Amino acid sequence: MPPEKVVLYDFRPVTEKDLPMIAGWLAEPHVAQWWNDPETEIAEIRKHIDSISVEPLIVELDGKPIAYLQSYDPHLEDDHPYADQPFGTLGIDLSIGRPELVGIGHGSAIVRQFVEHLFEEGVPRVIIDPDPANGRAIRAYEKAGFQAIDRRQSVYGDVVLMAIDAEEGDVEEGQ
Repeated sequence: MPPEKVVLYDFRPVTEKDLPMIAGWLAEPHVAQWWNDPETEIAEIRKHIDSISVEPLIVELDGKPIAYLQSYDPHLEDDHPYADQPFGTLGIDLSIGRPELVGIGHGSAIVRQFVEHLFEEGVPRVIIDPDPANGRAIRAYEKAGFQAIDRRQSVYGDVVLMAIDAEEGDVEEGQ
């Protein structure tokens, strides 16, 4: 069996021109079941383009957009339900837009690459909050090194709060 090819993803800021594509992804059944109404979500993403607290990104593979990823600082938003996390913690959300790319390892690989980048920038912890019913996402995040730390009910609904710490990531990388 040939060795696994290392896939590298590019992350670029979302622009207004990306919003129709993201709206299309939000309408895909594999995404729609985990997100709110696409119009509401697009309005939020549009606001995030110039936000300080949320960074919306397009994930590209071989120059082609394949996913939406956002990172956020829970300490920059009033009353954020994850503001109890250590200072410097960033949260992320990921949705692979193209259905043919779901379930074949891209989710965990994208998250792992992005988290390593955040650790290199000095972020001490990264959190992610999948719906408890989203087993595919939870498995992908576990594969990327995240561990469940809490189950919460908040404005974001019922979530499994998962985290990965820089020290743990560095240890795993050295094995």
